Amino acid sequence: MPIDPKKALGAELEPMSYECTQDKVILYALGVGCEPEGDELPFVYENGLKVLPTFGVVPPFPALMGMLNVPGMEVNPIMILHGEQYLEIRKHPLPTSGTLISKPRVANIYDKGKAALVELDVVTEDRDGNEIFFNRFGTFARGEGGFGGEKGPPPTNEAPDRAPDAVVELPTLRRQAAIYRLSGDYNPLHIDPQFAAMAGYDRPIIHGLCTFGVVGRAVLKTYCNNNPEKFKSIKVRFSRPAWPGDTIITEMWKESESRILVRVRTKERPTEYTLTNAAVELNV
Repeated sequence: MPIDPKKALGAELEPMSYECTQDKVILYALGVGCEPEGDELPFVYENGLKVLPTFGVVPPFPALMGMLNVPGMEVNPIMILHGEQYLEIRKHPLPTSGTLISKPRVANIYDKGKAALVELDVVTEDRDGNEIFFNRFGTFARGEGGFGGEKGPPPTNEAPDRAPDAVVELPTLRRQAAIYRLSGDYNPLHIDPQFAAMAGYDRPIIHGLCTFGVVGRAVLKTYCNNNPEKFKSIKVRFSRPAWPGDTIITEMWKESESRILVRVRTKERPTEYTLTNAAVELNV
């Protein structure tokens, strides 16, 4: 069924509550591969616990499926692809516990020809109304384009035509997706071999937002000395899947003191880029 931008654009979803706990913070860190040693220990140990900045995608994540209940968004869930992600940290230090409230809104609907790009903006606040995170989820609804709408802005954050300033290789586990899904993304594509086969994969793929978190770790280590308060925002485009057990290679270019361009591939498929058009902004 087609998207009706006149009904869907600007629609606000019901606010969503998320109970943040130390266990959830630690589980997320393990889900994106943090090791309980060295300067990553504070992300997985309750004594002096720190929150990975990319944890900010977890509290509002259910809005992705909730979006399909918006009038004018009667779309087959199988035709939805998570294509882009922007996360901004609006208040440091990040809380390790407490109630967070996420407020989603359909911000933009672009006509990409064979698909519609729907951008869902979500502000996540604490109980006192302080904005903690801002997310923009970009989802492609395949087969829903061609309605005559704006095409939207062109991709940005192209990787420079030169060698990276830094490269970090981080391995994932064969059970990585099985751990990451416990942070709230229970899509069977990432755990069920039969479901993955129906989608055209030989085995379950890793969550795009899990790779997103691994890449966040690489930038955090390289340019922030693993201090989350130096991390301001991250934007990526999901270009190709990775598989649990892959080694994630993050290539980084320091464009300025505050801006890092990023491109991501795997050691197993070195010529295929998994995340592209990516950038991290730092607090300096």
